[in-house]
Amino acid sequence: MSGFRILHQAVGSGARVGRLTLAHGEVATPAFMPVATHGSVKGLTPRDLRECGAEIVLANAYHLSLRPGADVIARLGGLHRFMGWEGPILTDSGGYQIFSLATLARVREEGVDFRSHLDGSSHFLGPEEAIRIQEALGSDVAMVLDECPPGGAARDVVLAATERSARWAARAVAMRSRSEQAVFGIVQGGSDLGLRAESVRATVALGFDGYALGGLSVGEPREVTWAVAAVTAPLLPADRPRYFMGSGTPGDLARLVGAGIDLFDCVLPTRHARNGALFTSAGTVVLRHARYADDPRPADERCACYTCTRFSRAYLRHLHMAREPLAVTLNTVHNVTYYERLMQDMRTAIVADAFGAFAAGVVGEERHSWPD
Repeated sequence: MSGFRILHQAVGSGARVGRLTLAHGEVATPAFMPVATHGSVKGLTPRDLRECGAEIVLANAYHLSLRPGADVIARLGGLHRFMGWEGPILTDSGGYQIFSLATLARVREEGVDFRSHLDGSSHFLGPEEAIRIQEALGSDVAMVLDECPPGGAARDVVLAATERSARWAARAVAMRSRSEQAVFGIVQGGSDLGLRAESVRATVALGFDGYALGGLSVGEPREVTWAVAAVTAPLLPADRPRYFMGSGTPGDLARLVGAGIDLFDCVLPTRHARNGALFTSAGTVVLRHARYADDPRPADERCACYTCTRFSRAYLRHLHMAREPLAVTLNTVHNVTYYERLMQDMRTAIVADAFGAFAAGVVGEERHSWPD
């Protein structure tokens, strides 16, 4: 039970406003998904997330399958009931985490043998298992298992990973059994535009409900990321949602929306919040700096989130320096709200045919006005 409708296409840009319909609700796009790796966004309750403006969240099937286990979650009513979130959930298959976190990962045609980063226990994950796990979790969107080569890998390594990812994607399609769960394919190819085009053709031929750009933001220069997305996104079907995995800063999002991307996830707003860094309309506020010790202003004078309407920078700095748990919650409320409001402002600008100027302002603000 999924569908995607474009409501407005920007003039002179790939940016578009759409509506993604999923089993647990609708999502206005372009959209940002806060990362709930283990079934929670660190520091926030589901009610907090809704108040921040989030309509969809991302959880990680790799982590949840290891702890507490997909079958446990299924017996308890599925991931939505387990984590108390009533809106849509996208689950990542965990391929990237296997290659980056697990030890002794060994790739073969059947899938990946790896040892858990938690206790060293041996596991196997293939494309069929990835779909089975995500169907057990009951997410609205499942991602296929892909092989993500490291940034800077040799072309033959990237080629082999791209071709294997396509074969795995075909096996994932054959495994599907839940019609109400959307499944997205993943385009690989590194920074090689020819391989990207080949991956698009192979992946689109399988008829997925949406398509993701994977294998980017893995260490390559940001300019390469933007260039690959700008060339690859228009090759994907216009009537399906496009998802850029794992990026990024506000400026990254503005550029990628301009390339025609609809969905994003990134740990940046929540990780920065835990480290005492706040995104604001006037630049970053890094709370450890002494200048904020007696600053009576809110984190962002243009923000109406719970944090900004009730607390001063001085108080937020005090909590951060004292390592109070409340600091994480208040900072995360603000940063997630900032990202969700940014996406809302982008949608408004697209509909007003003013996205070019808006995006230039976001990029310029990031380049020149974030002194901390």
